[in-house]
Amino acid sequence: MSTQPSDNAEPGAAPAAVSADAVNDNTPTVTGSEPDAAKHTEEEPKVVNPAEAQAIAPVDNSEPKPTTAPAQDTDSPADVKGSESTTAAELSPLAQLWKAAEGHAHFEIWGVPLSDPERHIPTQIIFQKFLNANDGQVEKAKDQLLKTLDWRQKTQPQQLLRKMFSKAKFDGLGYVTTYTAGDEPAVDEPEQKEVFTWNLYGSVKSLDETFGNLQEFVEWRVALMELGLMEINIGGAIKPITADYDPYKMTQVHDYKGISFLRQTDVAKAASKECIKVLGDNYPELLKEKFFLNIPAIMGFFYGLMKMFVSKKTLQKFHPMSSGTNLAKEFVNTKVDGLGDKLPAEYGGKGADLKTLGKAPIVQ
Repeated sequence: MSTQPSDNAEPGAAPAAVSADAVNDNTPTVTGSEPDAAKHTEEEPKVVNPAEAQAIAPVDNSEPKPTTAPAQDTDSPADVKGSESTTAAELSPLAQLWKAAEGHAHFEIWGVPLSDPERHIPTQIIFQKFLNANDGQVEKAKDQLLKTLDWRQKTQPQQLLRKMFSKAKFDGLGYVTTYTAGDEPAVDEPEQKEVFTWNLYGSVKSLDETFGNLQEFVEWRVALMELGLMEINIGGAIKPITADYDPYKMTQVHDYKGISFLRQTDVAKAASKECIKVLGDNYPELLKEKFFLNIPAIMGFFYGLMKMFVSKKTLQKFHPMSSGTNLAKEFVNTKVDGLGDKLPAEYGGKGADLKTLGKAPIVQ
């Protein structure tokens, strides 16, 4: 199983609907089927003792004055300021992103209150993901970061975790599961756990009802993504990532069992397209691998459709499988020993079913 960096892309319940999160994200491809904004705490004013203040006090050169001793060669305030200031071009990529984010009214991403990345590893990880998603190009990363802050300020994804969704429309449609290397949860150790988001599009009872209200469906899918991010727990991270090392990602599974790929509806297509855009734009570099289960031969059409929306790098993470029971065999060599056996029986494992073990957005 490959572990290349990822963009957010997500197909939903069928080919028509070509989810981070991206997964990572990511979103359903159905073809038929804050914390308080992190307030910037201003640093305590620096107390300068009289001796220091005199050393950098401005020199009055308006009228030369006689002196019996050689004049001291001290820098003027302007010189001192010039030597200490740093131009934007001299700032590190992470510092440039922080400078851009500081001017925004919203200071939270993925449940993490943003802070100076030089002193806050979780913020550093988030910024690095935006850089990785844009191949290290700072301006592009900055643009995506600011647009994500705009979107989160408007959408308030964290509040969707408390929203009640329609049970008739969304019950059993998606879950988040976490599998750890030991018996105890390794909440703050990404190397000791694997997070999965599951999209079970065969559970959709009515395509028009589930996908008919586009905003409602997108909100449900975003809530599922935020649940996955809670399990990844970037906020508790103590180890930075790089362009090549990033364990803060999740695996996505899209199960199309029972879905007719010929039952494509306009509302399902619109829902998939919108989710792919939302997750791709706002949840970069969160997708580890994406598996499409119980896929018929017609998926050739499905992949042709996805190529229009996702990058080649992301497509390399997509794995179509005709039988869902073979999924466990894909996890022989992973950071969690015996991961395949921990999956539900219907996917080739020996673990609890998704309804018992998984977490999902609230429904009523």
